[in-house]
Amino acid sequence: MKGKGKIRGWTLAAAALALAGCGSLIPGGGSGAAPGTASQSARAPARPAVPVASAPQSYAPRAEDASCLADLGASGARFDPLPDTYAAPGCNKLGTVQLMALAGDRAPLTLSNLGPVRCSVAKAFGDWARFGVDRAARQLLGSPVAKIETMGSYACRNVAGSERRSAHARAEAIDVSAFVLADGRRIVLKRDWDGGDAATREFLRVVHKSACKRFGTVLGPEYNAAHEDHFHLEGAGAKFCR
Repeated sequence: MKGKGKIRGWTLAAAALALAGCGSLIPGGGSGAAPGTASQSARAPARPAVPVASAPQSYAPRAEDASCLADLGASGARFDPLPDTYAAPGCNKLGTVQLMALAGDRAPLTLSNLGPVRCSVAKAFGDWARFGVDRAARQLLGSPVAKIETMGSYACRNVAGSERRSAHARAEAIDVSAFVLADGRRIVLKRDWDGGDAATREFLRVVHKSACKRFGTVLGPEYNAAHEDHFHLEGAGAKFCR
């Protein structure tokens, strides 16, 4: 079902998960629900889990997840809640959603290539997209943002060169690679961080700084060569920004 803050049926989300495999993504309701509210299904008592792709599932959101879903819906985001999945040791999708669009000041912001993401991270992403990205684009570039391009969210993998699981393995990180403006311009991290015109370079640095206020870890082109083409946005709360 489409519509601001409305939640599609659990069956579609479960079917989609059945097609997804661990590491297959690049890194890292009920009818009649009112906008900004969880569906009747989301508020229902716990019910027996239905196996999907042989992984243990849970369809009833935890209390903290239900609150996050309500906040996310109230923000104007369009999304589907997803059932919990344990894919491998250290790899899981708990309290995640599939985002379809985020609210901008004047029009919805579409997304590309984004997989399951933890609800709290999705909420921070939506706030950043509207108040940090869309407004900066209008002020500095003279056009609102129409789409945010990503390199994905969930991926069952380790941090490069280590034995430690990446935040992507828990769907707690999003990699953003480009922004498409309503006037057709496309701002690409790898090309424009240093090579764009003055206004574009300023825009990218402003949205990077804004991200640091909303996410726990933010890594960009100045961190290392592995991040020259994207912003890595992870968790919530100020911890590490580079």
